[in-house]
Amino acid sequence: MFEVLANRSLRVDQVFVDRSIDRAVIQQLKESARARSVPVRMVSRDVVTRMSHNGRQHQGMAADVLAPNMRSISAWLDSAGSKASCLLLDGVTVPANVGMIVRVATAGGIDGIIVPTAGVADIGPLVVKASAGTVFRAPLARARTAPEAAELCSRSGFELASLEVRGGESLWTARMGPRTVFVIGGESTGVSSEVRQLVSTQITIPMGAGVESLNVASAASILCFELARRRRLAEDTT
Repeated sequence: MFEVLANRSLRVDQVFVDRSIDRAVIQQLKESARARSVPVRMVSRDVVTRMSHNGRQHQGMAADVLAPNMRSISAWLDSAGSKASCLLLDGVTVPANVGMIVRVATAGGIDGIIVPTAGVADIGPLVVKASAGTVFRAPLARARTAPEAAELCSRSGFELASLEVRGGESLWTARMGPRTVFVIGGESTGVSSEVRQLVSTQITIPMGAGVESLNVASAASILCFELARRRRLAEDTT
């Protein structure tokens, strides 16, 4: 919480504090909030738990924070250039996976990360923690559902490619257009049938030693840095 209040790029609307935590911590937090003119509400632990959506990770504090780079999908599409890469999360429900995907996509230079409000883990404390705070500077875009986002991207001239466990083109050799949305399916169900109807290319990470699949966040990491490698190679040859 102290790191959030210290980050002037974040808009913090209010802070909720469990009135039963250490008084010295409460006083320190109030001083930090006062320096930002952020109101502090003293509440019960149950209220903080409801605000944070988790009873073990909030440490008695929660806040309303707006990620400065988060936009609607329409706004993101309007700003996307002639060359843009984007991830679309489709049914990724484990907060740790969402957070790690946001982190590696940002580190890999992905231009947008579409996180639907339905069917995907909410961007709450667990996602923030797994991302190591990267969600506050990641190029996030919000849509209602993954199928809705896929349809809007397709209408805007983006190709859709899905990351598959097997059966697709090798990631190392697959052709990727200058404007591509890469669909990352859920942990157990993969890409949904509604989104798959709009996918034009299926991509697979080649596996060795009989390994059948990777964790979804690990697979997304490989994809993002392969895209970064291709981008840098293209820059070096121009």
